[in-house]
Amino acid sequence: MASEEELFANIDALLEEDPQLPPPAERARLREAAGITQARLAQALKSTVQTVKNYENGRSEPKSPRLEAYQRLLKGWAEKYPAARPDGFPLGQWAADHKRAAQTEAGPQRLAPEHVAALNATEPPGSVADASEPPTETAAPVQAPAAPERPARPAARPATSSRRPAAKKAAARAVDPRFPHGPLAVLDGDGSAYGVDGLVLDCPATTVVELVEWTLRESGLGAAKLHRHGKDGDPLIVLTQSAAAKLGLPERLEDRRGLRLPEDHPVVKQVLKAKWQLTQRGFGPWARIYRKAQGRDRQCVQLAILPWDALDSRSWPGVAEMEPADVARVLGVYAQRVITPRGGTAVNGLELMTALRPPTRPVRDEETGNWVSGLNPGSLGTEPMDPAPPEGQPEHPAIYHSGWKGGFLHEEAYQWVRSVDTLSYEECLLPFAVGLDLNAAFLAAAARLTVGLSEPVHFLNPVFNPKIPGSWLVDLSGIELDPRLPSPFTPDGTRPTGPAWYQTHTVAYAQELGHNVAPIEAYLRKETGAYLDPWHDRLKTAYVDTLADLGVTKDLTDTEFLAAMERHKDVDPAMAAVLAAVKGTVKGGIGKLFENPQGKNYKEGEPWPAMMRPTWRPDIRAAVISKARVNMHRKLLNMSRMTGLFPLAVLSDCVVYPSPGVSPLDFLPYAASGKPQPGGFRLGRTPGLAKLEGVQEMSWAVDLMEKGLNPARHIKGGDAVLDDGE
Repeated sequence: MASEEELFANIDALLEEDPQLPPPAERARLREAAGITQARLAQALKSTVQTVKNYENGRSEPKSPRLEAYQRLLKGWAEKYPAARPDGFPLGQWAADHKRAAQTEAGPQRLAPEHVAALNATEPPGSVADASEPPTETAAPVQAPAAPERPARPAARPATSSRRPAAKKAAARAVDPRFPHGPLAVLDGDGSAYGVDGLVLDCPATTVVELVEWTLRESGLGAAKLHRHGKDGDPLIVLTQSAAAKLGLPERLEDRRGLRLPEDHPVVKQVLKAKWQLTQRGFGPWARIYRKAQGRDRQCVQLAILPWDALDSRSWPGVAEMEPADVARVLGVYAQRVITPRGGTAVNGLELMTALRPPTRPVRDEETGNWVSGLNPGSLGTEPMDPAPPEGQPEHPAIYHSGWKGGFLHEEAYQWVRSVDTLSYEECLLPFAVGLDLNAAFLAAAARLTVGLSEPVHFLNPVFNPKIPGSWLVDLSGIELDPRLPSPFTPDGTRPTGPAWYQTHTVAYAQELGHNVAPIEAYLRKETGAYLDPWHDRLKTAYVDTLADLGVTKDLTDTEFLAAMERHKDVDPAMAAVLAAVKGTVKGGIGKLFENPQGKNYKEGEPWPAMMRPTWRPDIRAAVISKARVNMHRKLLNMSRMTGLFPLAVLSDCVVYPSPGVSPLDFLPYAASGKPQPGGFRLGRTPGLAKLEGVQEMSWAVDLMEKGLNPARHIKGGDAVLDDGE
């Protein structure tokens, strides 16, 4: 930090002359009266423009020696530019009153009521006094601060309401009185804890234990539960590199495989000595520190350590390199729209399912009349469930020890490349290959999806019922389909060669195509429900709201939509990072429903941690992927019937078509009225609709296809990797 002498020299360049700080709104008035910009003031104070804004809207206060320098400047401006109040109380008098107060042993003096009224009477538009913007918390009485030689930092500096006009009404967050400062804060090395909506708190902690206790007792951080039978969200503290170093944490984790501090590390010893506990994940990039709950009050703090790659660039692009206030903005929006982060986006996706469908609820014991914990209908309960033999994998203990040899379900996303032998002369003459990407295809598939909630039951020669979720052994190899389209029954698009296990949606699609299906056997679940519905609804809203923040709104024409999508990532990097995190939450959450054993020391037949969760449900993952793949094939088939066009390749939710032009508008089907034809691919921002993924020359795509490579994997950038590892 710059020395006091250097700061004073910079301030003297703007002015000369040591009062107390006036109210935030008056600080802004004085600066504007002097004709000084926030950027110039920030430069003089060796600070940032955002920090100056915080000073002027009351969200933070300067610390020594910056405090004394700012006092010096404001006093000089107050003498130069006094403003009379309606009652004749001049602003310049503020400095004199505080100077007198500082020279007495009494210290700070409360303003007279008439002065408080005079101050409130001159609040600018958008302030606490402006009824058009409700205050986020009760305003504290105005009090003249003291002038110690070096002010002591308070334990927590609550933010006052913003004096800035609200950018949008939609941006205002509902404040839970138990958690007035939002769900999280980003702690920097100087003790500043940056929260949501520009809030800055002072955190005096110098150890991890002190940080945990400050967070739970004084910070006002946390989040209300997402379901009435759920649990409140634990506060999250994100540590920058300087904050982590201040708390005694190493710059990087030496254990790159285990991703945790060793048990004999001083910080771990310190935490355990203070009677706090760590979860089985230990002290890693996402460390949970807790004590047993006292009644309804949880005692748990989540830490995210930035220098240990807590926010990896795949899920949170560019966030780890942002300033602390911007990191807080990204995570705060994500927490408001999705969930307070508790780990990587995949972990958050799984946690969100449980938060929206809690496993238990209070029920009355008929015998005693007491309220006890009981199963919450529609949830997955509290205990893990063994999969049906074809739904698991050979390593699973229940399957390994049963000696099962009957085959396994193989419902995966498409990875298909069309044979070049099926390309027509006319297709090869088309100049371009255009890639379409379906927005959040797995999320769209989760909508109104019925899944099993009870144990699987075995049936022989059952009559197929498309409304019952489960796994069916059936022979679909006799179904003839156009070779220019992938088979809807296999991930690689090849025709089945005999009986195989399929999820309900795959078999139902064969029936939809007009074929009789005769299952040989099945594992079905009698209790069913739309378990993922609230998860889908919350993530869909988060997805479209974040796109709207990036300029992709629902009222755009298809041409305007394509233009908006081309530039949306450059509109606001913070919101673009939120969008990437929402998409990662969808894919990762579905993926974690079937998490494999990990570690080189794992032995087949032994249990692994993931399978001990109630949310380890490979059958639910199979249902989502089966429905997504069927949805894709249905669109491919309809496109061929409406336009005569056939795809070149499909990779999960991306499809590549030959095109006469560089835009999807050159080949997508539209009615005479100009509206998109139903049933095919349609452009739009909601999950399941399409956007442009990329454009390349047709010769480029054919060259990859001849080499057995998938153009859909590289259509976005044309960076095809042609080595042996592809």
